[in-house]
Amino acid sequence: MKRLAYLALGLLVSAPVLAAPPPCMQRSSALLQALKKHDYAGAVSHFDARVHAVVTVKRLRQVWETALPNQFGAYDPAAVGQVAKQGPDGVVVTPLHFKHGWLHMRVACDDAGAISGFRFLPGKSPAPDDVEHAPKPASGPWGSSQPTQVASPWGPLPALLTLPRGKGPFPAVVLVGGSGPHDRDERIGPNRPFMDIARGLAAHGIASLRYDKRTYVYPVKSEQDTRLTIDDEVTDDAVTALRQLAANEQVDRRRIFVVGHSLGAMMAPRIGQRMPGLAGLVLLAAPARSLLDVLAEQTRTLGPKQGLSSAQLKSAEAGIDHERRLLEKADPAHPPKKPFMGAPQSYWLSLDGYHQVAVARSLHMPLLIVQGGADVQVSPTQDFARWKTAMAGRAHVRFRRFDGLSHLFMPAGKTGNAADYMRPAHVAPGVIDAIADWIKTQPPAPKRAGRAL
Repeated sequence: MKRLAYLALGLLVSAPVLAAPPPCMQRSSALLQALKKHDYAGAVSHFDARVHAVVTVKRLRQVWETALPNQFGAYDPAAVGQVAKQGPDGVVVTPLHFKHGWLHMRVACDDAGAISGFRFLPGKSPAPDDVEHAPKPASGPWGSSQPTQVASPWGPLPALLTLPRGKGPFPAVVLVGGSGPHDRDERIGPNRPFMDIARGLAAHGIASLRYDKRTYVYPVKSEQDTRLTIDDEVTDDAVTALRQLAANEQVDRRRIFVVGHSLGAMMAPRIGQRMPGLAGLVLLAAPARSLLDVLAEQTRTLGPKQGLSSAQLKSAEAGIDHERRLLEKADPAHPPKKPFMGAPQSYWLSLDGYHQVAVARSLHMPLLIVQGGADVQVSPTQDFARWKTAMAGRAHVRFRRFDGLSHLFMPAGKTGNAADYMRPAHVAPGVIDAIADWIKTQPPAPKRAGRAL
């Protein structure tokens, strides 16, 4: 879920989002004006007591002057389109333009008009500039990409089908993104890891389909859905994409794979369970533990690097422990009403009932599990090592570790935190070569199972 990714990036500053009365537009505007003037005492005066306890003057200054510029570049107050809008849920969203992309400042207010929810979340540029992010045809020595769509219950998801040069049918993959409302390129700052992978695989003769996540295309619906589950966010759309890919005459339907990254890799075994006719799964930076466990470790290791105080770290860890206890006794048919980190409890309960390693052990299809040795979000020792232990001795499972590479499978930077993702880079060619070589060595899925696609 997107809040998980943003906490890891040190961007989440949140309180429960409540319905906002009309004065919330004025509150949001006053807050932004105070930030532009670096008047942090004035800014926090608009917060209710709960938000004020978390977002102090010191913390707000650190976020606005250090964390955001380090990760997204300088703020550009003159950019066109920075107009606040209030949604049907009362939340006021103001697009803010930074050098390396757009952030959305989200403000919610309580019945007294004080700000009770405050976040900066990566988001799309405002209309009419959204057309810039629509899929566009592209071609090169690697092959060509053509715009298409993947169906979803909320509406179509913009997508790109990338085909190699030459005549098919080709082996093919569906790329499944990580936590957050990612676009089809899994764009993070100036980097586009899924575009790198898609074009790199095409150069090896492998087709791919990548698509904007449902939470990226329909952010308001995703935030208003109080029954949202992990299958809604990831699994269901991936299954739809696989079926659409299999129907393409230029694709060899018995040689279709999933390439999942991070949360997408974590859910890949479930996708394989739903689609037994797949030829195999590639797991890139796959958590082997629960997301709450991963989140707790990220809080401990990345929190200090993002400027969180010991009191803030202690509070964050206490919140995660409380959520664990809550899930242990929660009734999935009647999930608790209070969300956790902005996500409904239905989402956390759906994750709590999923154990990716156990599901992977039940599968018989080939698996390739790949890890960056310098990954600070999914641990080479706590996650990759657990995969190796759990899947040891299985002839259909292969492992590859690439030292010096980050969570994005790009050369790791010096800071050891998410600011490194803002340096322009590309997925290491050796990673793409390893994926392509493995795919080419896998046999077609058996015809009996292949009919499931």
